[in-house]
Amino acid sequence: MDVAPLLVVIFFFQLVVIGESFPNTPRMLAGIALVIAGLFLFMRGLELALFPLGESLAFSFAAKGDVKILLAFAVAIGYTATMAEPALIVVAEKAEKITEGSLQAFTLRNTVAGGVAIGIALGCIRIILGHPIHYYFIAGYVMVMAMTAMAPTKIIGLAYDIGGVTTSTVTVPLVTALGVGLASSISGRNPLIDGFGLVAFAAMTPMVTVMIYGILVL
Repeated sequence: MDVAPLLVVIFFFQLVVIGESFPNTPRMLAGIALVIAGLFLFMRGLELALFPLGESLAFSFAAKGDVKILLAFAVAIGYTATMAEPALIVVAEKAEKITEGSLQAFTLRNTVAGGVAIGIALGCIRIILGHPIHYYFIAGYVMVMAMTAMAPTKIIGLAYDIGGVTTSTVTVPLVTALGVGLASSISGRNPLIDGFGLVAFAAMTPMVTVMIYGILVL
């Protein structure tokens, strides 16, 4: 019951602090039940399919020794997984509504997905070459700061939030499995040291692409 603490907090503040009952209680309880069931099924799906699949594909590509195919897969999985992120869909639609169409939801999603694809490809290159991770993030966040100085003010907050939105339910399991699987399959790489970090790449690069998008359209 990983959601139990969250439910306790919600019930405490609603019933004790605010002192009011929930509106439409039966519907709310049904929704909570669906959330719990959905989380359980999602976790089982990760264990049975997504984690093993990601690691298996990484092993296979590493065994072939074709870096181009591996990077093409990394770009494709980063792009398609991000386009399927429910949280990104919601945020993009909200941004389109608030800006009255100045930011197009579908275009914004594609911009973010492209950024994630670039980030995951960079992360895979780092694993293959064995470079220290901090070099990439120093350079990456210097670029983020530079883009922040140039981008329209109204896009900056959205761009920063996008980094968290993209690393959600669909992207994180696949990207984590890809990184760990790739590091495990390359001689001299430590899965703990080299395998993790891809998610951070996926969170960093979309900030840059979204701010570039904002410069172009706002």
